[in-house]
Amino acid sequence: MKRFKGFIKKEFFHIFRDKRSLFILFGMPIVQILLFGFAITNEINNVDIAILDRANDSASKALIQKISASNYFSVKQFITNEEAIETAFKKGKIKAVLHINIHFNQELIKTKTASVQIITDATDPNTANTVANYMGSIISHYSKERNAAIPVNQVVVSETRMAYNPELKSVYMFVPGVMTVILMLVSAMMTSISITREKELGTMEILLVSPITPLQVILGKVFPYVFLSVINATVIVLLSIFVFNMPLQGSLWLLALESILFIISALALGILISTISATQQTAMMISLMGLMLPVILLSGFIFPISSMPLPLQYISNIIPAKWFIIIVKGIMLKGVGLEVLWKETVTLIAMTVVFIGISIKKYKIRLE
Repeated sequence: MKRFKGFIKKEFFHIFRDKRSLFILFGMPIVQILLFGFAITNEINNVDIAILDRANDSASKALIQKISASNYFSVKQFITNEEAIETAFKKGKIKAVLHINIHFNQELIKTKTASVQIITDATDPNTANTVANYMGSIISHYSKERNAAIPVNQVVVSETRMAYNPELKSVYMFVPGVMTVILMLVSAMMTSISITREKELGTMEILLVSPITPLQVILGKVFPYVFLSVINATVIVLLSIFVFNMPLQGSLWLLALESILFIISALALGILISTISATQQTAMMISLMGLMLPVILLSGFIFPISSMPLPLQYISNIIPAKWFIIIVKGIMLKGVGLEVLWKETVTLIAMTVVFIGISIKKYKIRLE
């Protein structure tokens, strides 16, 4: 019994000395519950919208004030014509446009009924449907408040139009998201074990005595997996177009180049994980547990980022998957080009450079 107690005591000391195990044991559950608690929500908050107010009268201004005063919507832009609606959507920031016709107040006075149009970006059908319902509810409440102030009964009717996805097909949301998740996790996992495998097999000494620089080692580890991941991406795109009937409104070549850029970014992140991990098991654990939840929850794949708490919105900016999902939806569903997606592209390039730079630094530290 004394030996058994000593053995248990030794195991406790061993666990407490291993900081990585302690983080996985205690840190990961805390991170997961916080992410699930704050990121998973069916509600919307601070959704960016634009206003096309062709009436520009007291009634329309009161309606706009009612909508902007809510916590659900943030009026970011006032547009002057219908052609500007498409431009606002293609930039990717605006999720809905409220279109008030030119005779809004006159129709309320003469016919007691006026209509407004709610146009939503339905590349994310769940969010689009929720936005339309929330805005419709505010418009209905506006009518009730207006009727309480005057003796006649006036009704404001909202008509909804779903841009880019009029049938609200969920596949339009899931294909770009699943494509991103698969490329991110598979690419990162493939390279995350590359350097740790060298350490475990004892072949790291060969790299130590070779004239190959750390940069060459990093690029050499990444390069073969680029081709394998490109095959993955090609299969996913072909399946999405020919099996799931996803439209491809934009340039196929631009989609291919952006996919390669994202793949390289994911592979570079995997190399970074490999340089800071002592074993293949640790690297795999970090790749799966450390990347899967942020990629799914904080990329905007399923849940709108604008509805999350502000700290999580800032954290989402360092998730490469967020930018790639914007790129894929922009090219495939909206048909936009690099002139619109340059910011996301530059962000992915910068992340790739940072990942490779940190990997080189960590690699040098471990070799010294």
